[in-house]
Amino acid sequence: MYREEQLINRVRRRFPFTGDGLRVGIGDDAAVLRPNPGKEWVVTTDAFLENVHFLRKAHPAKVVGYKALARATSDIAAMGAHARYFFLTLGIPEACTGVWLDDFLRGMSRVASRFGLTLAGGDTTKYPKVVMSLTVMGEISRGKTILRSGAVPGDLICVSGKLGEAELGWKIIQRKLHRQKRWARLLKKHFYPQPRLALGEWLAEHRYATSMIDTSDGLSSDLNHICKATGVGAKVWSDKIPAVRVPAELRRGGLDPLNLALNGGEDYELLFTVPKKFSKHMPGKVAGIPVTIIGEITREKTIILLGPDGVKTPIEPKGWDPFQLGHGNVVPLHRN
Repeated sequence: MYREEQLINRVRRRFPFTGDGLRVGIGDDAAVLRPNPGKEWVVTTDAFLENVHFLRKAHPAKVVGYKALARATSDIAAMGAHARYFFLTLGIPEACTGVWLDDFLRGMSRVASRFGLTLAGGDTTKYPKVVMSLTVMGEISRGKTILRSGAVPGDLICVSGKLGEAELGWKIIQRKLHRQKRWARLLKKHFYPQPRLALGEWLAEHRYATSMIDTSDGLSSDLNHICKATGVGAKVWSDKIPAVRVPAELRRGGLDPLNLALNGGEDYELLFTVPKKFSKHMPGKVAGIPVTIIGEITREKTIILLGPDGVKTPIEPKGWDPFQLGHGNVVPLHRN
């Protein structure tokens, strides 16, 4: 049996204290932070729950730790901020206080180390399932935060990376194919998403983006969020969407690349709009990440998919929605 203090000490050892801006960290009742001159804090919170966001039998502990922090940090990227600190509230059953916890912390520390995040505090408790809440703080120069609102008619719609890769990985798990080595590479995006912090910071620093969001819910839903925030519409060119490549065997099983790209969540790419005048200056890659122009913001308050043959199809928001079971890549609550 572990005491809470022992668990906290194990967490503390995994995440070293760094004093830049953090006056008081783990060990007191609250953290004390000092913002840098001319900067603003960007703060996000994110829940990550067993049997809702992950399955303990299908997702290794190191994946759970990695993904929990990566997905929360993606919201900082979506605002154009630089990630600085995070807080972890963790509830775990007795069975997870040994090797499982060590692997979990190892995965989470990998994200913290890669993106320069410092653990500033949190809480631990015993709970029948693995549940956690993460708060991530970023820093940005005053006035440079990129919001969902701000897109205007004529702006071009851009997206980073490929879409549908994480959803493809989840579908492979649903089909119980994830233990077969030949599909292992297709699980990477689902297991280890990459928050696009460098791209977000670049867009904020150069003031390119008029609006931005990360594709946590899926292109169809997240583009809808941008359009609703500003009261505009959009047209998306189907042949420009950088959709995941699906092996022929899985295509025959009903997995369509375009559907995965439109409605699959958890890619954590950046979806943003830029003025058309910037299109000639927009690089094809930023920090090694491909950027693709996929559409245009319109005055009409509808979102349509325009096929290469000119056929228009309405795009309905069919991505992740935690209150719509079976929608997107929601994990059914009864699964163990």
